[in-house]
Amino acid sequence: MTATLKDTTAIVGIGQTPFARQLPESEKTLACRAVLAALDDAGIPPSQVDAFASYTMEETDEVELAKAIGAGDATFFSRVGYGGGGSCATVAHLAAAITTGQATVGVAWRSRKRGSGPRPWTETRAQLPTPAQWTRPYGLLRPVDEIAMLARRYMHEYGATRDHLFDVALACRNRANQNPAAMMYERPLTREMYMTSRWISDPLCLFDNCLETDGALACVVVSADRARDCRRAPVYVHSAAQGLPAQHHGMVNYWTDDPLAGPSWAAARQLWKHADFGPADVHVAQIYDAFTPLIPLSLEGYGFCGRGEGAAFSEGGALEIGGRLPINTGGGGLSEAYVHGFNLITEGVRQLRGSSTAQVPGATTCLVTAGEGVPTSALLLRS
Repeated sequence: MTATLKDTTAIVGIGQTPFARQLPESEKTLACRAVLAALDDAGIPPSQVDAFASYTMEETDEVELAKAIGAGDATFFSRVGYGGGGSCATVAHLAAAITTGQATVGVAWRSRKRGSGPRPWTETRAQLPTPAQWTRPYGLLRPVDEIAMLARRYMHEYGATRDHLFDVALACRNRANQNPAAMMYERPLTREMYMTSRWISDPLCLFDNCLETDGALACVVVSADRARDCRRAPVYVHSAAQGLPAQHHGMVNYWTDDPLAGPSWAAARQLWKHADFGPADVHVAQIYDAFTPLIPLSLEGYGFCGRGEGAAFSEGGALEIGGRLPINTGGGGLSEAYVHGFNLITEGVRQLRGSSTAQVPGATTCLVTAGEGVPTSALLLRS
């Protein structure tokens, strides 16, 4: 019998700091606060933590974090690359370590000062990676410029329009308007505001882009057996996957035969293969939304609709509460906070606990995805 991670572990604690354009604390301080909040949520003392997982882009390493929170001996620690593509993989790595007996209490986290800190592409002293040497001198400077290319091709091939992208932005903003922790709380978005906002990279406007945020988040993972004795009801890691398709090239993906079939397709095949349910059985989804076009691309990749149907899927309030697939119920990266997608994990947990500020009635299954356009990862959670 093939061993799997199916329901062998659970997320039992979540924590976060406030979100803002500028916070005074250091990234290390924010990381510690989020982790300690998650441990308190779980009812587990820091001394019992023996596993750590975060992103390669995380500035606070496990050595500093373990000392600061008072952790015991660590027997597992890992880092996941590709920015927002690593979010769900941090939980997957902890789940694998705990399931195979390498650790007992795992902490995953992301702390970032993107709002008040520098932008990676502004560092002109660093030598560009080889592919970027052939693109950045010609104007592909930022992630938004690269995703804009994919968006334009998607619009050309499948008839997607800015109205479809507005559907995505509006659904996320509407949920943020219900979430007091969101940066866009009580700040409604209208179609006129969207259509008349300034261009960031044609065809993407201001509201097609994620927020610039300072903040940190964390979660605690333990075995399913131990989870039953924790302070909160467990949210089980039902399936987990990473995806790096053949001949992939980050963001633009133009070296492949089909640039619009991104990493989500590779991750989805692995994710559903080890699950007891399929896309039709997902009650709510937290889909990585650094940019609005990533939502229709991900809806197709994860099998919620056919190829080229992701934009039309958004019509008629399908992404809202009560629609075909409510998404990003805390507001997502577009309207709650952008901390490399970790807030999508914590919101998925809240939905299955029944404690979301925009609760989907009766939700017992949730898909959480990491960044589409880069090597990615995904989780299926269940209560």
